[in-house]
Amino acid sequence: MLDKQADSAKPERSLHALFGGTFDPIHYGHLRPVEALAQQVRLQQVILLPNHVPPHRPQPEASAQQRLEMVKLAIEGNPLFQVDDRELQRTTPSYTIDTLESLRAERGPELALAFIIGQDSLLSLHKWHRWQSLLDVCHLLVCARPGYAKKLDTPELQNWLEQHQVTQPEKLSQQPNGFIYLADTPLLDISATEIRRRRREGLSCDDLLPRAIQRYIELQGLYREP
Repeated sequence: MLDKQADSAKPERSLHALFGGTFDPIHYGHLRPVEALAQQVRLQQVILLPNHVPPHRPQPEASAQQRLEMVKLAIEGNPLFQVDDRELQRTTPSYTIDTLESLRAERGPELALAFIIGQDSLLSLHKWHRWQSLLDVCHLLVCARPGYAKKLDTPELQNWLEQHQVTQPEKLSQQPNGFIYLADTPLLDISATEIRRRRREGLSCDDLLPRAIQRYIELQGLYREP
């Protein structure tokens, strides 16, 4: 009887998640779906990872330090979020799997750890470096994106998805890694490209990102005509 009482008194395992992005700038299309996801799957913490951008891809308009500052402004006063700048410290291209493995090594093998991606990233996941190792390190939480296909490109990839997919979010905290959860998050058609375009045209961005970030963008003179 005492053993049963002890079991029932055990705290629920916490589920932590990571969310990477260029964040040039961070906006409501990043924040609001993740906040909805946190409610859905009972996330205890979301770590934002501003990306280091490899040389073969277009460089962000804002510097690494400016992008980091905008992320800090976006999450100020929100206990759900933390920021981790490890990718910005690298001078060489970094891969998601490398970052995830380093975080897993730091936090131990038992923590339920998830990586948040969008439906667009899920569709191209098979092109990522060592993509088949991702579920050895974490769960995948997939946010809905407007205008993207629901199924993966090939029967083999779709079968891989279905083998790992869970529909009950409570399962995510019951083991450290290995599951894919397709979340029912808001479909927000907001992009950093659109924000930068509006800035250049002198249009309001009030519906796209927080005022604190808009003020920072203004003070730093970001996203203006060259």
